[in-house]
Amino acid sequence: MIKLVNRRNRVRACTAAFTVAYFLTTWSGLAQSTGSNQSTRLWYRQPANYFEESLALGNGTQGACVFGGVMSDSIFLNDATLWSGEPINPNSINPNAHTHLAALRAALKNENYKQADSLNRTMQGRFSESYAPLGTLHIDVKHGGQAETYYRELDLTNAVSTTRYTVNGVTFTREYFVSQPDHIMVIRLKSSRAGALSFALRFSSLLRTKTSVLDKTLTVGGYAPIHTEPSYRGNRPNPVVFDPARGTRFTTLARILPTGGQVVLNDSTLGVEGATEAVVLVSIATSFNGYDKNPATEGLPDQQLATERLDKAMTRSYAQLLDAHQTDYRSFFDRVRLNLGRSNAPELPTDERLKRYASGQEDKNLETLYFNFGRYLLISSSRTPSVPANLQGIWNPYIRPPWSSNYTTNINVEENYWPAENTNLSEMHRPLLSFISKLAKTGAVTARNFYGAGGWTGGHNSDIWAMTNPVGDFGQGDPNWANWNMGGAWLSTHLWEHYTFTKDKAFLKNEAYPVLKGAARFCLDWLVTDKNGDLITSPSTSPENLFFTPNGYKGATLYGGTADLAMIRECFTQTLRAAQILNLDAAFRQELTGALARLHPYQIGKVGNLQEWYYDWTDVEPQHRHQSHLFGLYPGHQIRPDLTLDLARACAKTLEIKGDESTGWSKGWRINLWARLWNGNHAYKMYRELLHFVLPDGVKTNYARGGGTYPNLFDAHPPFQIDGNLGGTAAVAEMLVQSTEKEIWLLPALPDAWPGGSVQGLRARGGFGVAMTWAGGHLKTVTIDSKTGGRTELISGGKHRTITLKPTQKITLSW
Repeated sequence: MIKLVNRRNRVRACTAAFTVAYFLTTWSGLAQSTGSNQSTRLWYRQPANYFEESLALGNGTQGACVFGGVMSDSIFLNDATLWSGEPINPNSINPNAHTHLAALRAALKNENYKQADSLNRTMQGRFSESYAPLGTLHIDVKHGGQAETYYRELDLTNAVSTTRYTVNGVTFTREYFVSQPDHIMVIRLKSSRAGALSFALRFSSLLRTKTSVLDKTLTVGGYAPIHTEPSYRGNRPNPVVFDPARGTRFTTLARILPTGGQVVLNDSTLGVEGATEAVVLVSIATSFNGYDKNPATEGLPDQQLATERLDKAMTRSYAQLLDAHQTDYRSFFDRVRLNLGRSNAPELPTDERLKRYASGQEDKNLETLYFNFGRYLLISSSRTPSVPANLQGIWNPYIRPPWSSNYTTNINVEENYWPAENTNLSEMHRPLLSFISKLAKTGAVTARNFYGAGGWTGGHNSDIWAMTNPVGDFGQGDPNWANWNMGGAWLSTHLWEHYTFTKDKAFLKNEAYPVLKGAARFCLDWLVTDKNGDLITSPSTSPENLFFTPNGYKGATLYGGTADLAMIRECFTQTLRAAQILNLDAAFRQELTGALARLHPYQIGKVGNLQEWYYDWTDVEPQHRHQSHLFGLYPGHQIRPDLTLDLARACAKTLEIKGDESTGWSKGWRINLWARLWNGNHAYKMYRELLHFVLPDGVKTNYARGGGTYPNLFDAHPPFQIDGNLGGTAAVAEMLVQSTEKEIWLLPALPDAWPGGSVQGLRARGGFGVAMTWAGGHLKTVTIDSKTGGRTELISGGKHRTITLKPTQKITLSW
């Protein structure tokens, strides 16, 4: 990720003033109320003051962050489809960029890297648009007195958040969830004394909105900006542009169903007085109708959709809504159960557990909780067709969010989906996979206009409009991040991974292969021959890193970068394998085979590291957060300790040089890399550091704190990015199970800290499911199942067993 400039205005909840006045005064009995399972529950003794303390809910499209305030509760609302901007004709973006390519390649051939950097800027386009905050629902509660026995939780087993406290002897409880089956947010408020519940709803937003109360419904209509300037560009004139005739429309409706009391209203608030219980239904819809449809003139009827969803929900009881929500959610969450062994850690609130853990104390349940939370986040943020989870999942309160909260394709959006297949959430992968097919369409224009190539590719960033051009604002961006063009090669690997885990041949033929072929076609056209006859890329960059040439020039643009070639090697290998399975394109297969044989090979540097650059040059920043040249180790499959020992050792040396301190998402990647090196203890060390406690950002992001985990378990880049959460979850699975189409390694990177435990529900390539137990650091039993049938070799502790399963068969082995 490129660094933020002048990051300010971190969001503090509107309830902060109330929280100070009504903060907890007494504490009793909460150990009993939290339950015994500390691996599936986040809980706290106080309301949230900051976004990084709030509790995230979502149904894969609509998101909510609950603060749990006493006198006034704030709930940040989002919708995955609410972005600034509108479709852009990709042919209108620097259509003659490719005409600069010959001069750029000539500069590189002459080793003139300064000129190459300058010429690379001529091949840039526009920045992406930004993910927008929908608004905040406020619940102003009408009771006096001081809150006692305050309790706030998020139960991952049911995806329900609860706030509870007592005022003047009356216990007030709120339960919140966002239902995917009913596309509705549900809030139930209760008081232990009849008639003691009174509150009012109001709405605020950073977008253009109009609020009214019609037919006892709080009604909000609004629209997103037509353009939002990225926050890292600093203070610029008119950074957020609204146009009443353009942009995505949205509707938010809220209705109260009280038990007792009466509904009260005015022009902009809706409330209830004297009730004992009330259910609030919140319906959200936008006009987004696809990456290529104008949301203002060709959009979906957002008001109609929101009304239909609200009316449908009103026909169902709270119990029915809750049951439908839990049944749907648990059908995914319950697939995997992880037990890392007995923990002697005390039962503490989550923020206190993080602080205790940071001091070096044992808490296996916290380690399991973080794994479970990552799966929860992916279920909650990735269920919208062709709209994958972005940098912040679906939870963003900022009008100019960090890095536009977009799709950053040089690591971050891919890392979001690393746990999709191996932690048994394949359905959550589909939004990304279908989005890639949209990128392939706009990316074909980018390949032609920017690079004079066939096939398709993508640049450093994308957005909901499937933007693929290199960014930088037509020459304003530094080439080390703006001009990277391997987005197609990297993203296409996700299609192949989905096939290897599911063995869905129809998907491979109809969806994956055309996109894989297009990505490979671009790479074939983009490669040139170096002075040794090897195939290389020119120009090339290594994401966001810089080199020193021997004469001291600090540059970004070169030829034959290792990261480029690793991604191309993976793309070619997977596309070739897909074509073989489908028995298609014999001539194309020959072309891929020939190119693979001629790719410039990996190089080991003079200090034993894996070279990042074509030459053995020095990094400007040896501890740089990106490690893209290690792609072949993870998430790729080119480097393995048992097959390519020298390269594996070079990867380990590279990681040692980089050190362990980095941003949250980078730590997540490095844990996976150490796991692939079968070094469980180092992977575990970094997993602990990923859970390093980080205070909320407050009014300004503090980069000096480094990456870690906020009180609500959000990953701290800093600021919040969801990729670190999901990369960490994937890494736990990678420590326990690794696989190819023909082999499954069981406990390949088990750390000493987890000598005994069990897991069920993980998935392996080849279409296999894995459940196992271990003790004393060794595998004891393993159960393998297969939906499609097949043959695989099980490997653990030096033992090998080959098994063949029929479709739907399951086998259990003692090890």
